[in-house]
Amino acid sequence: MNVPSGRIHLCVDMQRIFAEDTPWHIDWMEKVRGPVADIARAHPQATIFTRFVPPDRPEDAVGMWRPYYEKWSNMTRLAQGEAMIDILPELRELVPPAMVFDKPIYSPWLDGRLHVHLQKRGAHTLVVSGGETDVCVLAAILGAVDLGYKVVLVKDAICSASDETHDASLQLFASRFSVQLELKTADDVRAWWP
Repeated sequence: MNVPSGRIHLCVDMQRIFAEDTPWHIDWMEKVRGPVADIARAHPQATIFTRFVPPDRPEDAVGMWRPYYEKWSNMTRLAQGEAMIDILPELRELVPPAMVFDKPIYSPWLDGRLHVHLQKRGAHTLVVSGGETDVCVLAAILGAVDLGYKVVLVKDAICSASDETHDASLQLFASRFSVQLELKTADDVRAWWP
């Protein structure tokens, strides 16, 4: 389905594994889930949710992901269960028409599926929300910039486990990517994309 406005809401990793009581819990996720859901509800047909999907077990991971999951063996799919990998319930109810793209790494771009999908839909602008600002959101933004998308980052609809690196990331985005990236609040986005 083509998007007439050329705008897609790319919601990064708003998953139960980060919202609930796990070692990867992000306190701020509770604060941003309302604005994220509001944007998704306003444009479900133009929303794509990504999910960070760990391997079943550490030995299934490749390269430096193997020692990562040896450290975090309690966060694998087998340890956490499929339900914990899913997006938040209020977002899951929007699928379909919203879509879910799974990824085994921080970036949603590496295998090319997301870019091909967006090109087929005529997308040129990505409204980015989700978590974490300084990890998966960062990877999504850098890839989007490299691929030529305009990025609208919803600064009150992103979160991180670290206040310090969240703030530093926002400063980086504002100062180094001012041509390709625009920072907006959720209210700004609702006015700009009614």
